[in-house]
Amino acid sequence: MPLTASNSAIPEACLQQLKERIKSKKCIIGIYGLGYVGLPLALRFTAVGIKVIGFDIDPRKVATLNGGNSYIERIASSEISKALENGFAATSDFSRTIEVDAQIICVPTPLDDHHQPDLSYVTETVESILPYFQPGQLMSLESTTWPGTTEELLAPRLRDQGFIPGTNCALVYSPEREDPGNANYTTAQIPKVIGGMTSECLALGTALYANAIETMVPVSDTRVAEMTKLLENIHRAVNIGLVNEMKIVADKMGINIHEVIQAAATKPFGFVPYTPGPGLGGHCIPIDPFYLTWKAKEYGINTRFIELAGEINHYMPHWVVQKVADALNAQGKAVKGSKILVLGLAYKKNIDDTRESPAVEIMSLLQDKGAEVAYSDPHVPTFPQKRDYYFDLSSVKLNANSIAEFDCVVLATDHDGFDYCTLALNAQLVVDTRGRLSGENVVNA
Repeated sequence: MPLTASNSAIPEACLQQLKERIKSKKCIIGIYGLGYVGLPLALRFTAVGIKVIGFDIDPRKVATLNGGNSYIERIASSEISKALENGFAATSDFSRTIEVDAQIICVPTPLDDHHQPDLSYVTETVESILPYFQPGQLMSLESTTWPGTTEELLAPRLRDQGFIPGTNCALVYSPEREDPGNANYTTAQIPKVIGGMTSECLALGTALYANAIETMVPVSDTRVAEMTKLLENIHRAVNIGLVNEMKIVADKMGINIHEVIQAAATKPFGFVPYTPGPGLGGHCIPIDPFYLTWKAKEYGINTRFIELAGEINHYMPHWVVQKVADALNAQGKAVKGSKILVLGLAYKKNIDDTRESPAVEIMSLLQDKGAEVAYSDPHVPTFPQKRDYYFDLSSVKLNANSIAEFDCVVLATDHDGFDYCTLALNAQLVVDTRGRLSGENVVNA
């Protein structure tokens, strides 16, 4: 059990007891948001012998997990069952916050309809926690956000309830660094950046995570940690924007950009290869840069470089659709009335995550132009529920006959599970956004 309100008169005792519980692994951790970030983290803490209570507002997720089943492809149901045996439990009952020593918040931070940061999931989660928050508890935010969020939004809410970070509670920011589909780095192996509201907060947060993460990277404060996460993702977004623009230029010049990248990558210094594609996907890279551009305006700064990269990456699905239209036109066909199969619904290969996937945008644009669209993805059997898109579709099973039925096949995500030989031999037309194929029936996009 966590510390009780009776300890609030002795702040030093609150945090000392928390420190001892963390060190002895007798602490209980609450993880709020059991998605692609929260669930792997919960399983990792459980694996090292720390009890975890997982909180999620989706009752279906809670029921699935408590039944010993997984809803994320890369996490086996056997891992969930083992975690349950080791004391893990999922719940939608936020009153159980009173049972935990630490709350780790792993909820989405999307953009709203006007491309402004939407922190409603974070603030609503914190507001749900506060009625049950106790002296001596530690709160950690992992959701990607703008620099200053922890001290400007979370700390004041705690202080309004009489909780002072570093005195009778702890508050840290430690950005998630999950990379779905990366078999080389697990949750335990990815170094963990962390910043605290005070040095005491930092020490407690670092000790907590060090029980489960091999390498901790403490930084001077929460703002540095928040900016670190943004820099990581903006670095990728800008470089992907650059190579996508290079792809457009190379295409107009009749040059294969993939061959260019392979040749440039032979340079042993000064060049990092990035590959172009149909646009950006995932929860981080298409969204996170705009958290900084929004916050920078508060300081009178226009982040032109970042915004330009965002414009280029946002344009890429439209570029692909135009390439489809041009390729069909060359065969005497129009997009309207054509049967078009999009290969790969996930935002990158070999995973089941479709968040912000450019493949979905491509499907929507093609449908708006009158095409009859379908998709095939071995990792996504049915089209998932989304806020902005709806397709009543299931994944098409690929074989020579099914491929030949379509006027055009768009390779959006190059899963290793696709049979590229069968595809190349039987497709009437392939628009390849990933540089995987060649032949008379293949158009690079």
